[in-house]
Amino acid sequence: MTLRAVVRGVGHYLPARVVENSEFEATLETTDEWIRARSGIERRHFATDTDTTSSMATAAAQAALADAGMDVDHIDAIVLATSTPDLTFPSAATMVQAQLGMTHGFAFDIQAVCAGFVYALTNANALIVSGQAKRVLVIGAETFSKIMDWTDRATCVLFGDGAGALVLEAQEGAGTAQDRGILATDLNSDGRHRDLLYVDGGVSTGTSGYLRMQGNQVFRHAVEKLASTAHTAMDRAGVTADDVTWIVPHQANIRIIQGTAKKMKVPMERVVVTVQDHGNTSAASIPLALSVGRARGQIKDGDLIVTEAIGGGLAWGAVVLRW
Repeated sequence: MTLRAVVRGVGHYLPARVVENSEFEATLETTDEWIRARSGIERRHFATDTDTTSSMATAAAQAALADAGMDVDHIDAIVLATSTPDLTFPSAATMVQAQLGMTHGFAFDIQAVCAGFVYALTNANALIVSGQAKRVLVIGAETFSKIMDWTDRATCVLFGDGAGALVLEAQEGAGTAQDRGILATDLNSDGRHRDLLYVDGGVSTGTSGYLRMQGNQVFRHAVEKLASTAHTAMDRAGVTADDVTWIVPHQANIRIIQGTAKKMKVPMERVVVTVQDHGNTSAASIPLALSVGRARGQIKDGDLIVTEAIGGGLAWGAVVLRW
C-alpha cells in the first residue's frame, strides 16, 4: 500500500469589495476593453479595511474544514503560501493557527509568489507521506492590492486579493494512478530571472515597496515552463493528457492559460478558468479556482487534475492529483 495525501475539503474567501475594470478609467490611461483584451480580466476583489491576509486565510480554512466535516482539532499542521503576510514575522500561518483556536501542531509560511500554492501542496504532501502529519490545512492567501503602484497601468489592473484552502488527509492507496490524492509533483526555480518579477522593497530598503514586472518576458517564460513542469509531473504520475479531467492553472492571464493548454494538447473546455472574476491572486489563485470549480460542479470525485503555476524567482511547478 502507498500513503497518499487526499483532498477532504476545499473552501475560499473573497473580499466584499468588487472592482470592475471601468473603475481604473478615472485614474489611468486604460479602458475595460484594453484590460480584457490583454489579460481576460473583467473584475477583481480588493481587501477592505477589515481584511488581512491572515483573516482571509482563516475564513478560507474554516470553509474548507466545514466542507471536510472536520474541526480544527483534527488538523496537525498548517502550510500557508503567501507573499503578502500581515507582518514580516511572525508567520501568517501562526496567526491563522491562533484565529482558528488551534493550540497544538505546527504552522509555517511558504513564499514562492504565484507558485506558492504548488510549493505548499508539495510540502504538505511530503509531511503526510513521511508520517509527520495526518491532516494538513494548505492555504493560499494574498493582499496584493497593498503592493500595487497605482500609476502603473501594466501591473495594477492585473492583481486581486483573496484566499483558498484545502484539507489534505493521509489515506492508503494501491500505488497506482487510480489512487485518490496527490500522485506526483514537480518544483523548479531559477534565480537568474529575479528582475522579471519582484517587489522593490524589503528590509534592505526600509519600505514595503511596489510590484515590478516585465510582462512580455514573464509571458515568454511562462507558457514553456508551465507546460514542461506539467508534463514532468504527469510522467511521474504515469498519466497522459488524455487522462486529465481538468487543468486548474494559476490564474494570471487568459493568454498564458490558453497557450499552456494548447502546448499540453488539452482543450480549453477542460480548463477551469476564474481569472475573469478574480484577476491574478498569486498564491491564492489555484485554491480559489479549485474551490470555485468544485462549487460550480465542474470538479467531481475521481477527477484527475493537473495544476501548475509560475511566479517571481522565477519559481514554477506542478501537481497531479486525483480528487
